[in-house]
Amino acid sequence: MKLKFCGAAGTTTGSQHLLEVNGTRILLDCGLYQGRRHDSYEVNRGFPHFEPSEVDVVILSHAHIDHSGNLPNLTRRGFAGNIYATFASRDLCTIMLADSAHIQEQDVKWLNKQRAKDGEPPVEPLYNKADAEKCLRQFVTVGYERPMPVADGVTLTFFDAGHILGAAQVLLEVIDKEDGGRKKRFLFSGDVGRGRNDILNDPVVVPDVDFVLMESTYGGREHEEATGADEHFARILTEAIERKGKVMIPSFAVERTQQVLYVLNRLFHEGRLPKLPVYVDSPLAVGATEIFRLHPECFNEEVYEFMFEKDKDPFVFEGLRLVRAVSESKKINQKDEACIIIAASGMCEAGRIRHHLKNGIGDPKNTVFFVGYCAQNTLGRFIRDGNQEVNIFGKRYKVRAKIEAIDSFSGHADHSELVDYFEAMSGPKSRTWLVHGEEEHSEALRVALAEKHDQPIEVGVLGETVEF
Repeated sequence: MKLKFCGAAGTTTGSQHLLEVNGTRILLDCGLYQGRRHDSYEVNRGFPHFEPSEVDVVILSHAHIDHSGNLPNLTRRGFAGNIYATFASRDLCTIMLADSAHIQEQDVKWLNKQRAKDGEPPVEPLYNKADAEKCLRQFVTVGYERPMPVADGVTLTFFDAGHILGAAQVLLEVIDKEDGGRKKRFLFSGDVGRGRNDILNDPVVVPDVDFVLMESTYGGREHEEATGADEHFARILTEAIERKGKVMIPSFAVERTQQVLYVLNRLFHEGRLPKLPVYVDSPLAVGATEIFRLHPECFNEEVYEFMFEKDKDPFVFEGLRLVRAVSESKKINQKDEACIIIAASGMCEAGRIRHHLKNGIGDPKNTVFFVGYCAQNTLGRFIRDGNQEVNIFGKRYKVRAKIEAIDSFSGHADHSELVDYFEAMSGPKSRTWLVHGEEEHSEALRVALAEKHDQPIEVGVLGETVEF
């Protein structure tokens, strides 16, 4: 077998790993690199580490755009094989890839304006909505723990990763034809969930693993508090509501929004929060919430019981308004009432949250409540870091609203949880490669694992190929 690191090596974005086995080229994930506009476009436009038409099979760990977002570009450039994914991942990709195509088109409009000023020719988007739709025709859906032959001597089994709806660990059982037909088990972790998630099942422990390709996003870092910290969440909201202002929650449209809705539903149901209007102001989040309802196989026992024994929708409650139209979104800003507004994006770099911040960040009655990570150089990070003024749509705005944050909703396992995940996995684990992490974080996890495991543990290097 040969493994080539084609993305998310030395960084946490653009997941792509090419595995060659028994003459078959299997691409694990095909994510978009996300960063500064111009840099991202150049990185994502081509596939410098392989030729798309020479890839035989794609296996998708989950629907997040940094894992799935370059699939339409891959198929557009000649990949004609099957894309294997779980049922929920495929359903999420139907809306997320179309949304990504829209963003590509908008970004290229902006980029072409800059290029025109510099006398440079226009460029095309990476792909359009038609490309995204065509890409979906190549998806083949597979349930959790249902072995599926995907290539000569290679069988795929998905195991729940507990990260987002439909997220999977990818187990490949490979028949070694040069060694008397012996089987080897190769595990790609995808992104690993924390466990004890408000909605999802815990990550499944996969047994008898020979080789491991594992994420390291939070290597060397611990989350501030355990997941499901309802009391802290309720206290922040109660204090915000008492100020009779708006609570603006920047939230990722997929998984984080649904998690927040379920916790709000539970708190309202138990009488621990006063009832008030809650707006989900994101067409993508509204669509994703509808998809969540279709996949109870991903839910933990508590949510399953909430749905079927208490006969309640986990994501719908009195006072909830799901907002699709722009005109409805604008009306929220005109209302003078205490309310909760959940809007994408979680880092405040796109979407309707920027309009709500523009209109509300200068009012001391209001609260901006972060429930997720914000990367460096994003509007969300500037606000979280306590800057007194921020730039929104090219204008400076005073930050007078109260700023709150809670890290208990993170969908990524932290350092200790990643170590526990690795130790729980049985088998020789003869070689392990760490990816999907900034260099220092991958190295911190490598050191920690090496202290507990006597087989080689390495950090993947972009563009390098390892043979084993």
